[in-house]
Amino acid sequence: MDVTDLKLLSLLQVEGRISNEKLGEAVGLSISAVNERIRKLQKQGVLLGWTAQISPKRLGLDVLAFVHILLGQQADETLFLEGIVRTPEVLECHHITGEWSYLLKIRCKTISHFEVVLGEKIKPIPGVLRTQTLIALSSPLDRTTLPLEDYGD
Repeated sequence: MDVTDLKLLSLLQVEGRISNEKLGEAVGLSISAVNERIRKLQKQGVLLGWTAQISPKRLGLDVLAFVHILLGQQADETLFLEGIVRTPEVLECHHITGEWSYLLKIRCKTISHFEVVLGEKIKPIPGVLRTQTLIALSSPLDRTTLPLEDYGD
């Protein structure tokens, strides 16, 4: 991956619907060269796909919770992860260091909705020993772009 690839990725992660013509103008390449680079980045697994950024607040998903999960020593992590994947309110799941086993990012409409998700979908998963919840009061910074300036050949 070279500097041009990084410039293309930077532009795409800010505006995923930018035309290949405009991308080419921005990096000094023809449309066909841009197409080829994008195909290459997709094939390499660098460019994973195209998504829309949606406002959770506008959809009424006002509760953002981070939940620490402690699994038992004999817990089947595959079974745990299958349960998490089946829970659409869980946006992210991270295997972490320290006292806890996993950290979940969860979006819900209300605290009552969150209580149902935690009590009826997450805690009943076999192997879950304990949870600790942190509710975000606000999110002054919620980046969706990666810092690409320090990467490349």
